[in-house]
Amino acid sequence: MNISEYMQALGQNARAASRAVARANTGVKNSALLATAEALEAARPTLMAANQIDLEQGQANGLDPALLDRLALTPKVIDTMVEGLRQVAALADPVGEITDMNYRPSGIQLGKMRVPLGVIGIIYESRPNVTVEAASLCLKSGNAVILRGGSEAIHSNRAIADCLAQGLKAAGLPETAVQVINTTDRAAVGELITMPEYVDVIVPRGGKGLIERISKEATVPVIKHLDGICHVYIDSQADLDKAVSIAVNAKTHRYGTCNTMETLLVAESVATQVLPRLAEAYAEKGVELRGCEKTCQILPQAIAATETDWSTEYLAPILSIKVVADIDEAIEHINQYGSHHTDAIITESYALARRFLAEVDSSSVMVNASTRFADGFEYGLGAEIGISTDKIHARGPVGLEGLTSQKYVVFGDGHIRQ
Repeated sequence: MNISEYMQALGQNARAASRAVARANTGVKNSALLATAEALEAARPTLMAANQIDLEQGQANGLDPALLDRLALTPKVIDTMVEGLRQVAALADPVGEITDMNYRPSGIQLGKMRVPLGVIGIIYESRPNVTVEAASLCLKSGNAVILRGGSEAIHSNRAIADCLAQGLKAAGLPETAVQVINTTDRAAVGELITMPEYVDVIVPRGGKGLIERISKEATVPVIKHLDGICHVYIDSQADLDKAVSIAVNAKTHRYGTCNTMETLLVAESVATQVLPRLAEAYAEKGVELRGCEKTCQILPQAIAATETDWSTEYLAPILSIKVVADIDEAIEHINQYGSHHTDAIITESYALARRFLAEVDSSSVMVNASTRFADGFEYGLGAEIGISTDKIHARGPVGLEGLTSQKYVVFGDGHIRQ
C-alpha cells in the first residue's frame, strides 16, 4: 500500500462527503445514527469475535492489564455504544442555528449561524468504543470524519466501521462520511495531520506522547489537552465534611482519567484537622501519599514529594499533597504547575470562591464539587469528543457545539451601502 496515495484518497472522499453531510437535515442524520445502533446490535457476535483477535494479539504483545481492559468490547461496552448513538440522536442539532440577530443602523439585519467545521481527523488509542462516540458526534454536527484508532484495536475498529457504513447507507448518506483508516502503518498519522486541503481540524485522544507529537508536527489546527494535572484546594473556610468527601471522590472514583485529582492543596489553618481524616480514607483505598515537608510532619506515613511530583499526572493511586498558607499560594501553585484542565476549591466563603473562579486559568473551575464532573456527559453535552485546554475555538469538554463554528449572516431587502 502506498500510504500517501491511500491517505490522499481518504481525504478527497471525506471532503466530498462533508458537503453531503453538511446539507443533510437533522432527521437524516438521526436516521443514520439509529440505523448504526441497529447494525451494532445485529453484529454483536461479529464485533466480539473481531475484538477477541485484538485481545489475543494484545496479550501476545505484552499489553498491560489496564490497556487490555480498555480494549475489551464486552456486552456492557456494546450496550453503551448502542445507547450512546441513541442519546446523540436525541440531542439538539446545533447546525443552522441563528443567534444574535439585530438590526444595524444601515437597515440590514445581522446574525450568526452555526455551521460544521468540515472534515475532522481523530487519532486515538486502545478503546474501540471511541470509534462510535467520535463518529456519532461528528455526524450529528454535520461533519465528515477520518478515524485512526490504535493498532491494537484494528480488527475491532474494522468491524465497527462496517456497522457505521451500514447506518450511513440506510440513511442515504455517503459511506465515506465516516472512514476508519485501514492500516496500522504510523505513516498514515503523519499524512493525516498534514493534509490541510482535506482536513479542517485534528482531535488527538491518548497519552501525552501522542498529543505532543501531533501538536508539534501537524499543519492542521489541533484541539487538544496534554495533561490532566487537576487540583482540589481545601480552603481555611471549608466545610471539612464536604472537603473529605470531595477530595476522596476526586482521587479515587477512577484513577486513569484526565479529570482525576493529582494534587491536593490544603490551607495551613485546617491541615492538622483534615489531613489525618483524609489519610485514613486514602489508606483504605490503597492510595500512596507524597507530601511537602509540612504534610510529612502531619502524616509521617507520607513520602517526601519532589519537585517533579507537582507536575506529574499519575493516572494511578498516588496523590501529591501540599500545605499552603492561603488562597493566594494555592492559586499561584495551580497556575504554575497545573495543566489548565480542571481545578476545584472547597470553601464556604462566597468571596474566596469568586476569586478562585476568576483567577485560576483552567478550562473548568469548580466550587465545592469533585473534579470528576469535568465531563461532556455530566455537562449535558451528551458524548464528548475530548477535553480542550486550548483558549481558541473550544475549551473544556468538546461536544456537538465544539465541532461547529459560526459565520455571519446578513439579511437585507435591496440594501446598498451609501
